[in-house]
Amino acid sequence: MADLRTVLAAAATRLGERADAEALLLHVLGQPRSWLFAHADDVLDPEVRAVFEALVARRAAGAPVAYLTGRRGFWTLELEVTPATLIPRPETELLVELALERLPSDAAAGVADLGTGSGAIALAIASERPHARVVATDASTDALAVARRNAQRLGIGNVRFVQGDWLAPLATEHFALIVSNPPYIEAGDPHLAQGDLRFEPAAALASGADGLDAIRRIVAGASAHLEPGGWLLFEHGWNQGDAARALLHAAGYAQAFTAQDLEARDRVSGGRKTGS
Repeated sequence: MADLRTVLAAAATRLGERADAEALLLHVLGQPRSWLFAHADDVLDPEVRAVFEALVARRAAGAPVAYLTGRRGFWTLELEVTPATLIPRPETELLVELALERLPSDAAAGVADLGTGSGAIALAIASERPHARVVATDASTDALAVARRNAQRLGIGNVRFVQGDWLAPLATEHFALIVSNPPYIEAGDPHLAQGDLRFEPAAALASGADGLDAIRRIVAGASAHLEPGGWLLFEHGWNQGDAARALLHAAGYAQAFTAQDLEARDRVSGGRKTGS
């Protein structure tokens, strides 16, 4: 009978990553990480060990930890994720930060999140701006089901979820802010066949030969749904900042900019609708 320390060490060696092994073990045990330090010498129940080792085998075959545990942290939230949704990533938190800078804490502003997936961006903004009225769209009914469950479990009630492609579900509504983390990888990019990306929904990752198809549609159409002075903000690839600003300028947005992430890579661009 092996203790937790031994089983965990073997799994970490197999995966080449202790953090992944710990995350899977704690998921199976239903315990926080601090629990391990006090129970490292405990003998692991054979049935629990079997479940854990099955997850380790799936991770070794490439399955993302977030899909194996069904959870991923984003902003201050713990979100449910499934293979129907993109896995939220830390760099996307920059988009939330930039959005919050443009939303007064006490204003009942309208916000739209296009392609919400698990609801990460919409729910992060809504949790920080409880007076805001947030609309989250997605073409996938399965993704929207996940997003709705996240909102309900987290007790965030100021988000409305609607099914449809990008801006289409917004009808005649207007917003102070529109945000999106659209697909922006080039369709032929070899990274799509590597790592976690192999398991994530292709429609949430790739967008045309240069990766900009979805961004073009959003930039072209968002102005019709923005209030005068309203902002459009979107995430994109590290090498797409120049192209993103060019699209914004061509569509008549003012104050076009690109912000860099913590690794000094272009990550989010945006612009402001002119008018008064």
